[in-house]
Amino acid sequence: MLYQFLLEIVKNQTSAEVLLEFKRLFIDHEYSPTNVIPIQELSELIATDNQEEYLHVLKRSCYILINNWETARNHTAIQELGKLLSEVKDSQTITSPEPDTSPHIGWVKKFLNGQHYNELKLFISSKYQASSTPEKSHWSNRYNSYLLAPQYTNINNPVEQREAAKVLAEQLKNQFKFELAMYTARSQSTTNNQEIPKNPTGLGDQVLRLIKMIVAKRGSYSYENLANIFLQQTRDMNYENFKFSLHKYLISSTNNYQRKKKDILGFLQQKLATKFKYLYNEYNHKPLDQSLLLRSCNKVIDYLTTEDQREPSELFVLLLSQGHPLSLVIVLLKIIMICPNARSHLDTCIAKLIQYYMDYPAEECQWVINFFEVFKITFAIHADNVKYNLIKMNIQAKNDDTGTSLDSYRVFSQLQEDATVMEEED
Repeated sequence: MLYQFLLEIVKNQTSAEVLLEFKRLFIDHEYSPTNVIPIQELSELIATDNQEEYLHVLKRSCYILINNWETARNHTAIQELGKLLSEVKDSQTITSPEPDTSPHIGWVKKFLNGQHYNELKLFISSKYQASSTPEKSHWSNRYNSYLLAPQYTNINNPVEQREAAKVLAEQLKNQFKFELAMYTARSQSTTNNQEIPKNPTGLGDQVLRLIKMIVAKRGSYSYENLANIFLQQTRDMNYENFKFSLHKYLISSTNNYQRKKKDILGFLQQKLATKFKYLYNEYNHKPLDQSLLLRSCNKVIDYLTTEDQREPSELFVLLLSQGHPLSLVIVLLKIIMICPNARSHLDTCIAKLIQYYMDYPAEECQWVINFFEVFKITFAIHADNVKYNLIKMNIQAKNDDTGTSLDSYRVFSQLQEDATVMEEED
């Protein structure tokens, strides 16, 4: 009845009226001529002393309003809801509750000082962060598309929250892909009279060289083609043989354009071999299926990022401490190439890593921020709806993709939805 009441008023009343009813229900807990039945429902819930259920109801109610306002493009109302909750959080009523007389006040306080409100605040700030001052924003705000992942992958969250977080995360990723394509195209043009778009990355001018290095791995031995070959070759294998092939696939050709890094790849090969030896051994003599493929890829992602979903894994720290973010990113990319369904788990692990380092100032964790940037750029380049090509502009350049010869190439970027070529002619 409460949810039905909220759906009815959000569709038929002004946002100011809806926010007033929301405040009456959850903050003031007072009757009005229109809310008699829903407030009785809340009163009965409070009487059962079921705090967790109350918190769930409050959170779901917020997202019912948010999703309907989003559909109606009433973005101001969403911001006003965030403002209302922020003001309540700072008010004396919430900071000094009297649980004996108003038990729900203590619950609302817990909501506003816990994960539920932090997730809601992240959602609203992610949607409207463009209006904030970039210089004052935290470095982690650049990765909100990943920080939203735990919200839409957690099956305990309300369906409205999961749907909203998923949609917003995809919007943020698409926005970054578009901005990266525009910057890549126009920043290389010497005759372009238009203003060069702002660099959407945190890597400065060196991002163009990174993009060229990534795009150079194309043609017959592209990661996409290697993934397809691997899937064909392992289709009828038992699980033990599959693990052997998976190990070989992840290590081979991981960084052909960085040939001097055989030492780190050898280290990675050894560590992964040890992990694979004990991975789901009970299935060794059974045929591989899609479920086992997904579980295995998720486990390998854990090995490479965070095994306990809280702290960085040993492999993650060792690889990055040696200055090899791209090597790690390429291995993660190759996993997703053979199992796209593992992407949500990967994004969640990335979010956990960001959360772990979030309390550090940027200057103290620049090495891991660099990894997040390389990760974000690499996966944007390999997205389905954008295409990058490397074109040689100097025919006298050596036929390779390393060293200064990359300066003789230009990157052409194309968005697939409308087949619009973002590169402009010299």
